[in-house]
Amino acid sequence: MISSMTAFARSTRSGALGEFTWELRSVNHRYLELSLRLPDALRSLEPRVRELAAREVHRGKLDLGLRYVAASEVQALNVNETALAALLAAANQVRSHLGAHAASLNPLDLLRWPGVVQSTDTGNQEALETEALHALTTAFGELKAARRREGERLAELIEERAAGVLTLAETIGTRMPAIRDAWRDKLRERIAALGVPLEPARLEQELVLAAQKGDIAEELDRLAIHVKEIRASLTQGGAVGRRLDFLMQELGREANTVGSKAMDMDVTQAAIGLKVLIEQMREQVQNIE
Repeated sequence: MISSMTAFARSTRSGALGEFTWELRSVNHRYLELSLRLPDALRSLEPRVRELAAREVHRGKLDLGLRYVAASEVQALNVNETALAALLAAANQVRSHLGAHAASLNPLDLLRWPGVVQSTDTGNQEALETEALHALTTAFGELKAARRREGERLAELIEERAAGVLTLAETIGTRMPAIRDAWRDKLRERIAALGVPLEPARLEQELVLAAQKGDIAEELDRLAIHVKEIRASLTQGGAVGRRLDFLMQELGREANTVGSKAMDMDVTQAAIGLKVLIEQMREQVQNIE
C-alpha cells in the first residue's frame, strides 16, 4: 500500500503530569525535512523526536508542534528573576527610543516570553518526556493512517490514467499496419504525379526505409512495460515515490518519440493524449512517499 506525503494528525494525552497535544502536518518534499515546535520544558526532547520521526516517515516536509499544559496539582510556576530582569532592561531600552509613543508594559506579555516562567518541579523531566513520546507515537499512527488513505486515492487515480495510456498505445499499435499502407499509397501517388521515372525496386527500398523511420513498435512495447512496472509498484507499496517518478520520465520519453515519428494526424493526436495522461500521473506521483 502506498502513502501520500500530505496529511494531518492531532493526538492528545492527558494524565497526572498534564496534557500533551501534538499536531502533525506533512506535505510533499523530495526528502524528509522536519520542523519542530516544542515548549521550553520539553526542548531536550528534540533529538528523540527527530529519531522517531525518521523511523516513522521516509519522505515529506513534516511540521511537528507540541502544546503542553501542566497539571496544577503537580506543577507550580516560578518566575525566573534573571530572565525577567534582562527582558525588562531590553524593554526599557526600546521604550527610551519610542519616547512619548511608548505604551506601558503588560506583565502578562512578559510572563509569556520563553524562559521567564519556569517549573519548580524538575524531578519529573524523564516522566514528562516519556508521556510526550507516547502521545507522539499515537499521533504518528494517525498521520500514517491518513497518509495511507490519501495514498489509496492517489493509486486509483494513477491506475485509471495508466490504463488510459495502455489503451491508447494498443489502439495505435492496432492501427499502424493500415496507417503504413495508406502512407505508402499516398507516397506512390505523389511520385507518380511528379512524372519522374523510378525503378520499382528502388521505390520499394525507399518505402521500406521511410517505414522503418516511422516504426514505433518498440516505443509502444516500452509504454506497455512501463505501465506494468507502475502497477507493480502500486501493488508493492512502501516508499515507491522516487521509482514512480522515474517511470513517469520514461513514459514521457516514449510518448515524445511516438509523437516525433507520427505518420498521420491520428497518431499525433494519440501522442498528445499520452502526454496529457502522463502529466496527470506525474502530478499525482509528486505526492507519493
